[in-house]
Amino acid sequence: MECLQEAMQLVDSAYKYTRDINKQKLLKKSVSPANLMAFSRQPVAETRTASRAAEYMHVAMDLIQQRLLRRPKRSFNATDLLTQAELNTVAQISGCAAQTLPKTCTSDCWTTQYRTFSGECNNLKNPRLGAVNTPFARWLPAQYEDNISMPKGWTPGKLYSGFTLPLVRHISNMILNTTVIPADLQDNHAFVDWGQWIDHDIDFTPQTASVRTFSDGMDCEASCAKKSPCFPIQVPPGDPRINDTNICIPFYRSSPVCGSGELGSLFGEPNTREQINGLTTFIDASMVYGSTPSMALRLRNMSNDLGLLAVNQNYTDDGLALPPFNYQSTNPCPLNHKISKNLSSDGIPCFLAGDGRANEHLALMSLHALFLREHNRLAKVMKLINPQWDGNTTYHEARKIMGAIQQIITYRDYVPRVIGTEAMQKYLPNYTSYNESVDPRISNVFATAAFRFGHVTIQPIMQRLNDDYKENIQYPNILLHFSHFATWRIILEGGIGPVIRGFLASSAKLQTQDHMMNTELRDKLFQVTSAVALDLASLNLQRGRDHALPGYNDWREFCNLSRAHNVSELAAIINNTDLAQRLVSLYGSPDNIDVWLGGLSEPFVENGRVGPLFACLIGLQFAKLRDGDRFWWQNESVFTPEQREALKNVSLSRIICDNTHIQLVPPEAFTFYPNLEGFVNCSKIPEVNLSAWKDYNSDPSICFRNFKARAEITSSAVALSNYLTTTVIHSWFLYLAATLSGTLAFT
Repeated sequence: MECLQEAMQLVDSAYKYTRDINKQKLLKKSVSPANLMAFSRQPVAETRTASRAAEYMHVAMDLIQQRLLRRPKRSFNATDLLTQAELNTVAQISGCAAQTLPKTCTSDCWTTQYRTFSGECNNLKNPRLGAVNTPFARWLPAQYEDNISMPKGWTPGKLYSGFTLPLVRHISNMILNTTVIPADLQDNHAFVDWGQWIDHDIDFTPQTASVRTFSDGMDCEASCAKKSPCFPIQVPPGDPRINDTNICIPFYRSSPVCGSGELGSLFGEPNTREQINGLTTFIDASMVYGSTPSMALRLRNMSNDLGLLAVNQNYTDDGLALPPFNYQSTNPCPLNHKISKNLSSDGIPCFLAGDGRANEHLALMSLHALFLREHNRLAKVMKLINPQWDGNTTYHEARKIMGAIQQIITYRDYVPRVIGTEAMQKYLPNYTSYNESVDPRISNVFATAAFRFGHVTIQPIMQRLNDDYKENIQYPNILLHFSHFATWRIILEGGIGPVIRGFLASSAKLQTQDHMMNTELRDKLFQVTSAVALDLASLNLQRGRDHALPGYNDWREFCNLSRAHNVSELAAIINNTDLAQRLVSLYGSPDNIDVWLGGLSEPFVENGRVGPLFACLIGLQFAKLRDGDRFWWQNESVFTPEQREALKNVSLSRIICDNTHIQLVPPEAFTFYPNLEGFVNCSKIPEVNLSAWKDYNSDPSICFRNFKARAEITSSAVALSNYLTTTVIHSWFLYLAATLSGTLAFT
């Protein structure tokens, strides 16, 4: 076990170095764009523990493999010379065995009535299906260069279909670059921001928690060498922005998941590296509540029994709540703070939310504040109509409604605009019932390619509008990169109202084949210093190769679409000969085209905003998410018929009316209305009738009632007393765990 011990020392040392260097850079205010991105992309708390365990195993296997390679004349895999007992020991000591233990679900009221925070036990026959910190699904086998874990494009000179893969930055320069921003006259920017909002509910691919190599301690930003976890993006000659081709754009590999790679078979999985989903799969508003019990407790207001979420104790938005500050993690937001005479030099911290990416830009911050307020509004109304309810019942009933809100807006208002009429009919016909045989997990291709279509619909300017929907003179529109991690702009520059009015009244960028990604994202992503900014297009392409996604043609075949064998066939598919020629000139073969770029190159389906390939992949994913979710809002066991009828009035416009000072909104929240034509007063937007949740029973909770009934039948007063005692102890135990988890998150 010498290799395992060495691996644990290497990983621990790399993690500690990363923590220390991040703190030093913050103190010196010398954070690079790559550092800034890492703050919201590195794993924390339970996900960090799971990632560390997987890193132990992968590094240990690499060390064993390196030693085997020194042996002459034979080719070994690391597992060839390890006994089953030794493999089991590696799994136990690394912590991976604990991460993959089977889950036993209790058959009680809480499990039946409410989701778990972790997503466990949604599927009672396969309790970990869709749970946090489990692998993404593979709809097609991974195509690693070594068939185990080596990314595509890792080995210099390696041929694919007879050609080397082009550099991702070169592809970005040649195909995706644009300074022309065509307007989408059908969809507004709320449509774009909702896509990111819901994406942050269902998938999070954390990058490794180390910024240096495990093997020799090299900082990934200081070298262009490809050594795990560093997979740097090489700068091509003649790059329009970066003159020095000896430097690279930093890129860190995604965290692996336990039970994958060379020891995958030990856990009944394929012997290929898989990536971890750091969120629950399900549309359950986890970006509001968190995906673990410890995070959920950190976000609750434990000072009373009203079932509320915690709010900011330092500032309000003209009397309305803002998310609390995150004081327990390394905090980059003060670096982007314009110091005011009314504030200390420490600046404004980041907000705390259920998802760690909440502070990436102002629109996301605004949506987090909006739905924090909506939960508390729902909880207050619930408590008003059901004063007998305890805080837990009030909280969970409001959370249950919040999950339904995300589902309804997404499937009724958002997805049809993305995939079009035909794909909706094919993949998402009317709901029938829950199907426990459906695998709801987010697929790797969806998270890494298909659902990133939205990146080419983002406007480079973030509009901030006053009460009359005119540019706010005091707080004018800003370039997108000035909104990254700028919580101070919410606190000091008018709150969330100007931002929300901005995304309601401004158009999305229209994706076209010759105008794909704006320079704010391609050349200024997370730019806060003079260091080389990131390129979102290059990051997306490199991430697909890191995950070993099959190419464009393989995915078209998966969706029963025709393959392109040459330029003329590709030109016919994308209806653009010039683009087809440029793609084949870069890639050599249509088989080599990265799936993200290939999907973006296709013309829109009718009434949609993606082509046939992405319509298939996105439609199939949302069908699995719906039909494989036991707590889907239309499942007859989740809400009463009266409640389901009331929920049909859910709308984003109504939520904005109820939780901001905005009184003029679009009747359809994702439709672009030029010059506000069609906007209506909030009095015209239907409300959800919450009287359907009136509980005429006097018990403090639904689950208390169910337990009491069983206790009466068995005449077990002692059992009821134990239940009450356990509930109180359990709540405070979780609160303590949450506090410790936050404190230890960066150790």
